[in-house]
Amino acid sequence: MKDHSPEAPFRGITLLSDREIEAMRPACRLSSQLLDFLTPMVKPGVSTLELNDAAEEWTRKHGAVSAPLGYPGPEGAIAFPKSICTSINEVVCHGIPSKKDILQDGDIINIDVTPFYQGYHGDSSRTFMVGNVSPTARKLVEVTEKAMWKGIEAVKVGGRIGDIGAAIQEYAESEGFSVVRDFVGHGVHRIFHTEPQIPHYGVRGKGKKIRPGMVFTIEPMLNVGTYKVELQSDQWTAVTQDGELSAQFEHTLAVTKSGVEVLTCMPAAVAV
Repeated sequence: MKDHSPEAPFRGITLLSDREIEAMRPACRLSSQLLDFLTPMVKPGVSTLELNDAAEEWTRKHGAVSAPLGYPGPEGAIAFPKSICTSINEVVCHGIPSKKDILQDGDIINIDVTPFYQGYHGDSSRTFMVGNVSPTARKLVEVTEKAMWKGIEAVKVGGRIGDIGAAIQEYAESEGFSVVRDFVGHGVHRIFHTEPQIPHYGVRGKGKKIRPGMVFTIEPMLNVGTYKVELQSDQWTAVTQDGELSAQFEHTLAVTKSGVEVLTCMPAAVAV
């Protein structure tokens, strides 16, 4: 979710202590569990509003708050009105759940969740395939997930932020897909969106140095056609400019002295 809050012009990078990273684990664990909970509901005939309402009820039952709900919009736009983002087919990100959006056989849908729990955010998303999808849709989803992991594997202490985007872009383009430029990964901890920004395209050796204590998301959005997107009139929903399919996967990770730990995996995964 793009940061439209008043303090969005980015603050400096906050390096979390081991104790702070440990305190963040429960929120990240909830994000993974919430996506697992929603998985059986992703089938033809289910509305995105049903997914939203189930997610909101689950989140509250677990003592957490849905961070997207009421998140400030850009100037002149409403705050985000729902608890999760549901982005179907050509919707790149920030799709708003609605009773009118009914999942159909062959759709792909990204579900993006961010529980806020005990002072920290856990941010994660997955793209799901609904019923029998086309070979192109299946390949897009599979390549997008692998591209995210390529980016995670590129995170090395002493490396550069550009290494992450380069790894994602090289792989995605080698498979025939484009990488969205308008939306990036971001720092996350007590604050939903902060520094560093993590582009999913770039040049190796460029950008800020990767240091222990950084916690951020990697969340590439890959398109079948052009990487260009446009906003719909609600000023939230981003769609591909050419109407082609888009997919996204997202994890929150922590950089440690020994490498990187994916906090939103169950159990937590270590990239080597």
